[in-house]
Amino acid sequence: MLGAIAGDIIGSVYEGNQIKTTEFPLFQKESRFTDDTVMTIATAHALLEGGDYATSMRQFGRKYPGAGYGALFFHWLFEEDARPYNSRGNGSAMRVSPVGFAFDDIDTVLAEAQRSAEVSHNHPEGIKGAQATALAVLLARKSWSKKRIRTEISRRFDYDLSRNLADIRPTYQFNESCQKTVPEAIIAFLESGSYEEAIRNAVSLGGDSDTLACIAGGIAQAYYRTLPVEITTPVLKLLPEDLLNVYKRFSQRYGT
Repeated sequence: MLGAIAGDIIGSVYEGNQIKTTEFPLFQKESRFTDDTVMTIATAHALLEGGDYATSMRQFGRKYPGAGYGALFFHWLFEEDARPYNSRGNGSAMRVSPVGFAFDDIDTVLAEAQRSAEVSHNHPEGIKGAQATALAVLLARKSWSKKRIRTEISRRFDYDLSRNLADIRPTYQFNESCQKTVPEAIIAFLESGSYEEAIRNAVSLGGDSDTLACIAGGIAQAYYRTLPVEITTPVLKLLPEDLLNVYKRFSQRYGT
């Protein structure tokens, strides 16, 4: 899941300053982890402890209230009896990569992705975005070819993955919905030749950069196996001890 976290941190600088190029510095002094990282860690924590996704998300979200949550999700974090609010936002997809690393069969990954999404994002598109992302991570882990991954995700979720980045990039705009984020992030991975290229592709679309790169990054890590040390070193330095400890425990248990 470090690939998702690194994507979030690298993309964080460009969320409010969208760019349309793959040529940019990976890290700047403003680079930081956002809600994407906090909620990814929360998902991993729930899997490690066998606990409830909502409880874990509230535990970590309340500790990092300034991480950049959407207004409705922020309310959900702090409302004691908050219910799912029918969101189709990409928050369900950006936090789900640990599910794709923790389970080894398709049916379980799809079921767990739905469980992780529907505590807040129970709209069918919110659930679909989480399932598509988690399944892409699993298939990448299992060394499926990119052609097979493209075909399987397209067939199951009716996402148009036949497009290419050169056609998407000129008119693509900031969008926080699953249906306008998850397919584009998967395409960014599919057109890559390395982990770093997947991240650069995602950011270059000029949209919700940290989330696009977070989603693409989780899949790319699963596919390419390792991340360059020049990426992992600054990323790990930016994580506070509690988040770092969850990452280390998850990595040791699930071999990520």
